[in-house]
Amino acid sequence: MEQKELDNLVNQLSINYFGKPFIDNVVFNSRLRTTGGRYLPSRRQIELNPKYLLELGMEEFCGIIKHELCHYHLHIEGKGYNHRDKDFRELLQKTGSPRFCQPLPSMKYHKKYTYICLSCGQTYNRNRLVNTTKYRCGKCKGKLKKQ
Repeated sequence: MEQKELDNLVNQLSINYFGKPFIDNVVFNSRLRTTGGRYLPSRRQIELNPKYLLELGMEEFCGIIKHELCHYHLHIEGKGYNHRDKDFRELLQKTGSPRFCQPLPSMKYHKKYTYICLSCGQTYNRNRLVNTTKYRCGKCKGKLKKQ
């Protein structure tokens, strides 16, 4: 999707769901990893993760845009635009925007590591590798072994 197409899509969604045009900047940010998009109030700019468009399709991507537009329009109006604010939650519900985006399918298959204590049998599940020569069991101080 080109920048002009992205601008048109965001402006069209803004007019359809909020009745107001989107007059500021929207850009793709491929460095976003765990989120579909973000609104930067200091620059009045929306950044969107292009991986969501590629992996989950246009419907999920439009939901992310609507979510960020909720932040944007509430900020412009001087109302509460944070996730915990009542105004924000009401506008999400009114426009049918998702509160959270789905995790990317490419991130679901993240490697998990399991370690077991050789003394007491306690198991530990970790996302990162653990140096078994440096770390011991937290329960009995026994040696750990990767399963």
